[in-house]
Amino acid sequence: MPTPLLVLIRLHLAALRLLLVFTVVCGLAYPLLITGFAQLALDRQANGSLLRRDGRVVGSGLLGQNFELPKLNPADPKERARPDPRWFQPRPSAAGSGGYDPTASGASNLGPDDAGLTATIGDRRTAVAAFDGIAAERVPPDAVTASGSGLDPQISPAYAYQQVDRVAGARGLDPAVVRRLVGEHVQGRVLGFLGQPRVNVLALNLALARLG
Repeated sequence: MPTPLLVLIRLHLAALRLLLVFTVVCGLAYPLLITGFAQLALDRQANGSLLRRDGRVVGSGLLGQNFELPKLNPADPKERARPDPRWFQPRPSAAGSGGYDPTASGASNLGPDDAGLTATIGDRRTAVAAFDGIAAERVPPDAVTASGSGLDPQISPAYAYQQVDRVAGARGLDPAVVRRLVGEHVQGRVLGFLGQPRVNVLALNLALARLG
């Protein structure tokens, strides 16, 4: 009959063998298999859905970014960024001090009854209306509210179409051509019923850059 010590040693050896097997299977084989499959079948998505212009990476289709004019005085920390009228603009972002900071993803965490948030939305609506040359009541909600992540790369078709005349005027393009470009970039609901129609701002701006 095996001694208690021998039984204990056998149990520990069995556990060790099981640990090694699962380490190889779950820690090495499975990750390598999934990584290999992703690289072969979903290369673009597996590598960050990167978007390029002239062979240079300019961003990711999964992360929003600002399209701003250079600061007049870069040394002044109080100078506010100015949106560039030549580009379609994303929705506001609360990620980081300047918005769209991928290292500080998050929302403002302010509730709908917060007076500061209400005032901010009012100021944004006035600014967006003046920037796009429309009446304030026509400004869509996503033009004045930030997403939960602060990194939303998409806007509503309504907000995209709202910006057509301003972008076309700033670039000297036919508004009908720019409007058609927006229509080509409207993505429908996922699987036909999930979410809302949307427009990826970076992808749209890259297509816009190709127009001249």
